[in-house]
Amino acid sequence: MRRLYPEMATTHKFEELLNDSQLDAVVIATPVRFHYAMAKAALNAGKHVFVEKPMARTEAEAAELVSLAEGQGLVLMVGHTFLFSPAVRRMKEIINAGDIGEVQYIAARRLNLGLFQKDINVAWDLAPHDISILLHLLDELPLSVSCQGSSHVTRGIEDVTMMHLNFRKNRCAFIHNSWLDPKKVRQMTVVGSQRMIVYDDTEPLEKLKIYDARVEVPPHYDTFAEFTYSYHYGDSYVPYIKQDEPLKLECQHFLECISEGAVPITNGRLGLEVVKILEASSESLRQQGASVNLGATVPWSNGHQNGRANGNGNGNGNGNGNGNGHGGLMLPAANQNLVAA
Repeated sequence: MRRLYPEMATTHKFEELLNDSQLDAVVIATPVRFHYAMAKAALNAGKHVFVEKPMARTEAEAAELVSLAEGQGLVLMVGHTFLFSPAVRRMKEIINAGDIGEVQYIAARRLNLGLFQKDINVAWDLAPHDISILLHLLDELPLSVSCQGSSHVTRGIEDVTMMHLNFRKNRCAFIHNSWLDPKKVRQMTVVGSQRMIVYDDTEPLEKLKIYDARVEVPPHYDTFAEFTYSYHYGDSYVPYIKQDEPLKLECQHFLECISEGAVPITNGRLGLEVVKILEASSESLRQQGASVNLGATVPWSNGHQNGRANGNGNGNGNGNGNGNGHGGLMLPAANQNLVAA
């Protein structure tokens, strides 16, 4: 860091950053096991916090961070970076406009060779991206979660998992994660009653493709011979998407939330719900894939639209970065330059 930014002061001691009264915000990009303790210490020191995903290892830890941030009027933002992706935002607009009809199911695949983790399984490493996208697209929490997986490289740490999330209105989602695939895959398919969307994040330009394809059931029939499914194959098209860097947009959003006292899109409440789902998936793995009830019964909002970071509204600011880095970057106040080495 010192070589890249020689004009910036650096330190290896986290405590020095917490004790610096000129420092307003902290970015925590460390292994997951350090997220809770470091985020809690920063919030207690009166710092706004941007923490990598997943924000904590347990629901209890995540809930405590949310309560602490809201109680002190601080921004807590979690690094669910893909919610700042122009492609994901465009997909959300298309779904909300009703262009694909009613969403029926969503299938996500996030696969690659490595990088193997020692303290979390592949679901905790990769699924937070897809879970956050699902909650964003559907605007609701799943009713239940089930997960199956296996460990091939490190005993007791699943490197391949398949997660199933059950939602209201007979909707469901599947998330396939793997550290043992030869090709990097970042794909999500959204199947609607009228059209379908394929989102491929590995595509440099055409990340979204809309397919005018569906299956239609005859409205009425008198005999079995009259019953025939109708398969519709129409055109496909690629919607225009203005290219921008999600990580840059995410960092800008964090700074804007601090300066304006606003609630981040990827706030702590969203981070908490993602951790709840991950914990349920771990419990399902322990029960050989049994369904774990989450008890969600109503549409969900993370409080972003109306909330303020001081606790006045429906939610509070919580967000972060990726969750698997190995250092903490500190955002300096306007009159001081200071980053962690």
